[in-house]
Amino acid sequence: MTEHLTLTGGTIAYDLAGEGPLVVLAHGMGDTRRSYRFLVPGLVAAGYRVANVDIRGAGESSTGWDGYSRTDVAGDLVALVRHLGGPAVLVGQSLSGGAVAIAAASAPDLITGVVQLAPFTRKQTISFGGLLTVARYRRSSTLLARVGLFGSLPAWAEYLDLAYPTKPADWAEELDRTRAGLSEPGRMKVLQAMGRTAPTDAGAQLPNVACPVLVVMGGLDPDWADPRAEGEKILADLPAGLGELAVIDSAGHYPHAQTPEQVLALALPFLDRTLARA
Repeated sequence: MTEHLTLTGGTIAYDLAGEGPLVVLAHGMGDTRRSYRFLVPGLVAAGYRVANVDIRGAGESSTGWDGYSRTDVAGDLVALVRHLGGPAVLVGQSLSGGAVAIAAASAPDLITGVVQLAPFTRKQTISFGGLLTVARYRRSSTLLARVGLFGSLPAWAEYLDLAYPTKPADWAEELDRTRAGLSEPGRMKVLQAMGRTAPTDAGAQLPNVACPVLVVMGGLDPDWADPRAEGEKILADLPAGLGELAVIDSAGHYPHAQTPEQVLALALPFLDRTLARA
């Protein structure tokens, strides 16, 4: 059953399942909480209470917010944790990967751990060498530019095809859902607005994070010429000893949906260790 939290500027939709310590899941831009459809059952079975969120402007959450930055999304996540009763571990993918780092830095009393999946958490620069030598990075850059400039739904679908090197069994159905969702009034504008936000706000907060952080990158993620190097840079910007990096070689930008068993195998020990400290 979908629940809603009313905040200044709009409403946030989320599902709540399970009993135990709280884990909050936040997806990336252009997506919905269905992105975590394969992860939620395993987390619930492991004894966690799981809040799976449509971030502002996405899914069943409202549009028309004043902003769509990582800082904005972080504020929504902190508000949800307060509403549900923390502490919590936050799991964020892509744009929300940056948001959960900001949330951890801003609310250390509520956030006891952070899992970042393919996160945009640092200032980004174009790798001109990568454009020349890494075909998937070159193709991703071109497709995302078309989405950002023209709101092209076909370009977004092509990007998703690239970002999932292998497809979930329900790929065709989910792609149809994505097309339908982004065809709703205002939804593509939200995606474009999110794409225009720089992750510098998240990068500025990495030194202020005080809880453990697990960064999971896909080795075939087309959003970076070298995904492992991006993950290592995130760890270098965190306080020493807080971060750990795992790379799933076969995964793209959506490891939680493409390789959920491997993500669970990484996340569950992290959650056990982290929530035991709470």
